[in-house]
Amino acid sequence: MNDTPNDKTHAQSHSNADSATATDTAAAKADLYEAGIQVRREVMGNDFVDAALQRNAGSDGEELQKHITATVWGSVWTREGLSRRDRSLLNIGMLVALRATEELRGHVKGGLANGLTREEITEAVIHTSGYCGAPEALSAMKVVQDVLVSELGPKESPESPESSESPDSPAGSAE
Repeated sequence: MNDTPNDKTHAQSHSNADSATATDTAAAKADLYEAGIQVRREVMGNDFVDAALQRNAGSDGEELQKHITATVWGSVWTREGLSRRDRSLLNIGMLVALRATEELRGHVKGGLANGLTREEITEAVIHTSGYCGAPEALSAMKVVQDVLVSELGPKESPESPESSESPDSPAGSAE
């Protein structure tokens, strides 16, 4: 079958449309990646993100890092409806359930950066024990405690009433 001039024009037009669509798609992916890398760095910190990218550079995991950055960080984390703080709290619970302790470590730091308190993070892990099981919560709490101590210092013990009284006060005297 011979091509007519109209067939060639149609094929060329179709090819140009495919090329434009591919360019638009590549640009959209690049935009999502850029938005994602910005959010990821803001939440997880430059050191965490740089280590993840460097660990996977030139390896089979490099494309997965790009995909996660564009889709999870560039598309999901940039949605309206939940604050970053709320997303961090959800992630902590989900990562406990998945026993994803290395990811949990990073997301506890991210949760602190997003405004979660030590008490809220601890309570989230306690809450997971009822739904995910004690072993998962205990395993997670080891990681959480390491991060909290590293980032915030040791938890301060509430003072007992006896220790807050001075030795010179009546309660502290031996009379």
